Amino acid sequence: MVNIKIEGISYQVEEGLTILEAAKACGYEIPSLCAFNHGECNQGSCRVCLVEVTGARGLVASCVYPVAEGMEIKISTPAAVEARRASVELLLSNHNKNCQQCDKNGQCELLNVAYLTGARDDMFKGSMSEPHIDRIAPGLVRDTTKCILCGRCIERCKNAHGLGILGFENRGFETFVAPAEDRSFADSPCIQCGQCVNVCPTGALMENSEITKIDEAFKSGKHVIVQAAPAVRAALGEEFGYPIGTPVTGKMIAALRRLGFERVYDVNFGADLTIMEEGTELLGRLTNGGVLPMITSCSPGWINYAEYNYGDLLPHLSSCKSPHQMQGAVIKSYWAEQNGIDPKDVFVVSVMPCVAKKFEKEREQEKVNGIADVDAVITTRELARMIKRSGILFNKLPDEEWDQDIMGDYTGAGVIFGVTGGVMEAALRTVYFKLTGKEKEGIEFKEVRGHEAGIREASIDINGTVVNVALASGMKSAKVLLDEIKEGKSKYHFIEIMGCPGGCINGGGQPYVRSCFLPNEDDDILDTYKEKRANALYSEDERQVIRQSHNNPQIKELYDKFLGEPNSHKAHELLHTSYAAREGFNPVDEK
Repeated sequence: MVNIKIEGISYQVEEGLTILEAAKACGYEIPSLCAFNHGECNQGSCRVCLVEVTGARGLVASCVYPVAEGMEIKISTPAAVEARRASVELLLSNHNKNCQQCDKNGQCELLNVAYLTGARDDMFKGSMSEPHIDRIAPGLVRDTTKCILCGRCIERCKNAHGLGILGFENRGFETFVAPAEDRSFADSPCIQCGQCVNVCPTGALMENSEITKIDEAFKSGKHVIVQAAPAVRAALGEEFGYPIGTPVTGKMIAALRRLGFERVYDVNFGADLTIMEEGTELLGRLTNGGVLPMITSCSPGWINYAEYNYGDLLPHLSSCKSPHQMQGAVIKSYWAEQNGIDPKDVFVVSVMPCVAKKFEKEREQEKVNGIADVDAVITTRELARMIKRSGILFNKLPDEEWDQDIMGDYTGAGVIFGVTGGVMEAALRTVYFKLTGKEKEGIEFKEVRGHEAGIREASIDINGTVVNVALASGMKSAKVLLDEIKEGKSKYHFIEIMGCPGGCINGGGQPYVRSCFLPNEDDDILDTYKEKRANALYSEDERQVIRQSHNNPQIKELYDKFLGEPNSHKAHELLHTSYAAREGFNPVDEK
């Protein structure tokens, strides 16, 4: 511990902290744009968090300046207050201030520090940097007129995935952030996970919204069906003031009905279906000498990464589509057939925690007879915007149930798909039954659980058959496992890989986690939010009467009446896909 003074008051703080961190621990919130946001900091270049330090030459950036024994810090001197205000005014001088139309309105950190510092408009007038706008990629939009060159997105891409998709182009006044050579995200090896969007403090990086596409579908008279992923219910409430980790399943269903969707389904049904197909595929590989280890295929960000970087390992991937694509295929075949509807008149909307799902639905390999499984994907954030614009008071909605006609049932195994380790555990519950003919006593496989990025491994003994498994989330961790396979050193039979660190609960389309906009949350919220969201899903799993995918009665009925059996010819036609190594391609026409 070291002794310091802030505004003349003595404190003891931990050695090694920056002034910004120490001030926070002592009850001061210095206006800033780079700290307390998932650890991505840009080395103090924005100069928003300037303070006076006795003995220092001039003002210092508190986000990078470490505390020292005897240090005296002054936050509210006229020089510090005026300098912070001027820093923000300089940022605003080169900023597109169309706040009314910006999707970040209400959660813009630049607007927040402008308010805190008392920044004045048009204090510095002059030329503005040339705009660079990219709307080609299905998942992401880049607008440099809103960029403040903080570098958070660059660091997140490196930290989460070991990639360097984004970087600073040019120098001086002409500097902007972009993929190499100012390419579109669609023409670069970007996996479109959206992690860069999650840390962007302004609207410079956003998901490519498909709300207008849904509006047009409603006007067209089509049968508009919606399905929501498990991770959405664990985070949507945050957009309406609920504490992080509050499951809002019933209210979400009620809101979707009031938005006008004809059917409201849970993608957990698709998750159960995925387990039946993927579990059968794994058992087939184990018993018939198939390619091992088999790797999960639920995460489109991970699939993109594999196709760009490990094309020679694609045979290791499960051929299963992701749950929402499987369910979309069932809706446009079995559901349409049961209701006497032409599949072309069905419009399927998926609510996802993931930006890469927008890319996934555009893939030619995800179509059946030329018809896309899913027509539109919106993020958790986009759903919140639709609810708010419709005047629905989310907090006052009743708790309602999913539609129950042919795909309303789901199991606890489907719920936990939203957290890293969940797909693995769900698969093991079914594989255990297939190998032993009985259910596992104590249904959980807690050895594969966890919400943090990194690698976890376990050896599962199932009736004498040892299954070696591993899990990774974030491509930086996945690369370690993939390199082992390339080198012929992998000991695993089954590997789960999730694109986003922590899994879907931390997807690129989830609500933003910003300490400055969450005054009622604990100070450690940036360290615990993934755990809280994960616990929301595990608690729902525990509440389910049926917790194994193979026991879902509607899944059994689907196979009995329509698919035949897992991995059948019809199942492969509708529920499986293929992959191809690539250097970069654009799945949609440029407009």
